[in-house]
Amino acid sequence: MFVFRTIVSFLKNKEYRELLLTTIIVITLGSFVYHSLEGWSWVDSIYFSVVTLTTVGFGDFAPQTDEGKIFTIFYIIIGIGIILGFINTLYDHYKNQKDQK
Repeated sequence: MFVFRTIVSFLKNKEYRELLLTTIIVITLGSFVYHSLEGWSWVDSIYFSVVTLTTVGFGDFAPQTDEGKIFTIFYIIIGIGIILGFINTLYDHYKNQKDQK
């Protein structure tokens, strides 16, 4: 129940919602581009976008086209800060909720 309350309180905060929306937009944009340029399935495109921006980088997928490689360079530079900021904000919010409990 604590996790559910934490998620609800997170979504009630306007700044957090905006950060969540930005994160969703970045992942959606990357997924669309990889699906279009590389011809990957939607699941593979979303998977690659998340794995790339969270710096996990399993290496099982890699762009093969020059356009895909160039997009990936800019996608990482722009997206990694947004995703890591979102993860950090989510952690801080969870920690603050836990401390208040």
